[in-house]
Amino acid sequence: MNSLATSVFSIAIPVDGDEDSASGGGVVAIDNKIEQAMDLVKSHLMYAVREEVEVLKEQIKELVERNSLLERENALLKSLSNNDQLSQLPAPQANPGSTSQQQAVGAQPPQPAQPPQQPHVSSA
Repeated sequence: MNSLATSVFSIAIPVDGDEDSASGGGVVAIDNKIEQAMDLVKSHLMYAVREEVEVLKEQIKELVERNSLLERENALLKSLSNNDQLSQLPAPQANPGSTSQQQAVGAQPPQPAQPPQQPHVSSA
């Protein structure tokens, strides 16, 4: 067991007879070794958590960019379609992660945009 603690934590844990346990120094030494091991575990965990946080931040950044791109694309498609085409789309679902709306839009063939008709105003 001592060799395992030495190899994993780089600390040697004395066994009975290595230190004078009658004076209480052995208990203090063991407490110090345990504290060192706990600090080492804590530092490794903190490092792992920081790495995971960085990965998640990068994923969030990519998802925000993709969301923004899709919102712009959606606005463009809406602006190029007429009210009849928009009324044919299914109602928005409660689940924002649903792809059925994207599939419904992609399944319709693109139709040419028709500019709004301007009323003829005659100056009298």
